[in-house]
Amino acid sequence: MTQSNESKYFDLHTTGIGYLNRIREVEVRKGKPFICVTVAALHGSSDDMEYSYIDCKVSGSEAERLVLLHSPEVSAGKKVLVAFKIGDIWADAFTYAKGEKQGKPGASLKGRLLFISWVKVDGETVYQAKPRDDQEAPQDDQAQPTDTAPQTPKAETPSAAVAEPDAYYAP
Repeated sequence: MTQSNESKYFDLHTTGIGYLNRIREVEVRKGKPFICVTVAALHGSSDDMEYSYIDCKVSGSEAERLVLLHSPEVSAGKKVLVAFKIGDIWADAFTYAKGEKQGKPGASLKGRLLFISWVKVDGETVYQAKPRDDQEAPQDDQAQPTDTAPQTPKAETPSAAVAEPDAYYAP
């Protein structure tokens, strides 16, 4: 039996539709800064949808371009809805540093934003990716919410001082 030098990976991809929030550049002590975004992913019935917030390091080059392009619109409070592919989702435990939940444990979802297949700003389609054979992100014909895009609550954001998250997700 010969052993190959080729590495094998197991991909865990999450696809869905969600709103962009908290776009920021993260500086690290050693290495190049990177872009992070919180995706408020929609799930549940379209009559009573819920949000799961996923903090993402933007990994795909086209995804990074799109996130940065629409950052001013997110900052201005516009609803920026995207169809996304997030890779390698995981949970990160932390302790709330302030607010009602100060001192209590919490958890946040983390991942890598790999791909954006379309973007809508205030309901208008402004970007549509070219079709790919392996594209699994939701198609534009799925139900689209019309309510206000959620914002990540400030009190719900983990504190670097208490939780000491790794530099990968430092605010």
